[in-house]
Amino acid sequence: ITNHKFHELDSDKYGKLYVKKLKPAFPDIAAAPGLPPHLITSILRNGKLEKVSKSEFQDILLSMATGLKRDSIVILRIDGEDLLEFVNGPSYEAEIVSIFSHIASTDKSLHHHIIEALGKLTVEQGIPPISDSWVINNIVEPALLSQGGYGWDKPVSYEEAFLEAFKKVALIMANRLKEQPVIVAHSENTFDGSGVKRLLSNKFELDKTLNSALENFPKDQNGKLSKEYLRAALEVLSPSAGLPPVGAIAEMNKITGEVFKMVNADDAKVVKEDEFKKILTEILGSIMLQLERKPVSVSSDSVVHESLGSSSTLLQPSSTEKA
Repeated sequence: ITNHKFHELDSDKYGKLYVKKLKPAFPDIAAAPGLPPHLITSILRNGKLEKVSKSEFQDILLSMATGLKRDSIVILRIDGEDLLEFVNGPSYEAEIVSIFSHIASTDKSLHHHIIEALGKLTVEQGIPPISDSWVINNIVEPALLSQGGYGWDKPVSYEEAFLEAFKKVALIMANRLKEQPVIVAHSENTFDGSGVKRLLSNKFELDKTLNSALENFPKDQNGKLSKEYLRAALEVLSPSAGLPPVGAIAEMNKITGEVFKMVNADDAKVVKEDEFKKILTEILGSIMLQLERKPVSVSSDSVVHESLGSSSTLLQPSSTEKA
C-alpha cells in the first residue's frame, strides 16, 4: 500500500516527494485536523526536509501511527450546551473575574477584553478555539455585533460590567453554536519521564538506540564527535524515549536548556564516541528526573473543517493511552 501511494504521488517519477505537498496529499492522515502540533512537527522533521525518499515516506507514515498511538485524541462536537452550562453554573463568576483580573487594562476596549477572555477558556467550558478564523467570523464576531450600541469600543474598568457583557456574548455564542456546531479535535499528552526510564532500564535497547542515533553524525579522523551534535542526537532519540521533538514544546525547551547547561553541551568540544554516548545518557537521565518531579502536560484543540459523518457523538480513536 505504501509503495502504491508513493508511486501515485510521485507523478514525475523523480523518486522523491516534496514535503510541502504531503499534507494536501493526505487530508485524512498528514493534514488530519487534530494531529497535535508537536506530532506534526515530529512527522515533518521540523521542516528541515524539502523532499523525501520512499524510505523516508515510510518513516513519516510510521511516525504518524506511533504518534497517534501515543497521543490521546478525541473528536468533540461543540454545540453550545457546555457553554450554557458553564455560564449558568456556580463557577462562572469566579472564573471570569479571575480571568478579567489578569487581562484588565484601561488601554483595551471591551471588545478586546472579551476576545482575550474567550481565548483563556477551553472546550471544557464549551468554547471552540477562537484562534480559528471560521470560529471568529461565524461565532464570536456575530455575537459581538448583535449587541449594537453596547460600547464594545470603549474601555471597561470594573468587573460587574465585564461579567454582564461577557455573559451576553456567551449566551448568543451558545445559540449560534446550537445552529452551527463546531467539530473540534482535542489532544492531550503528559511527558512524565516514564518513556526515558524504560529506555534507560534496558541496556541492550539503549545501546542499540544510541548506536543508531550516532551512525549518521560525522566523526573526525580519530573517530571523535563534536558536542554540537548532542541536540541533534537527542532529537533522534526522542521518539524512543517518549519525548516530544526538541524545540516543539516551550516547557520542555526550558528543561532541555537547563540540562544542556549542566553538562556543558554547547562548548563545542570534540569527544570520543563512548564519551558522547555517556553525555547523551546523562542528558536523558537528567530530563527523566526533572519530568518525574514535574511532568509536562500539553493539550491542543483544532477545528475540523472536513465533514464528519458521525459528528453528533463523541468519537474516540481505538487507543487513548496517554504517555
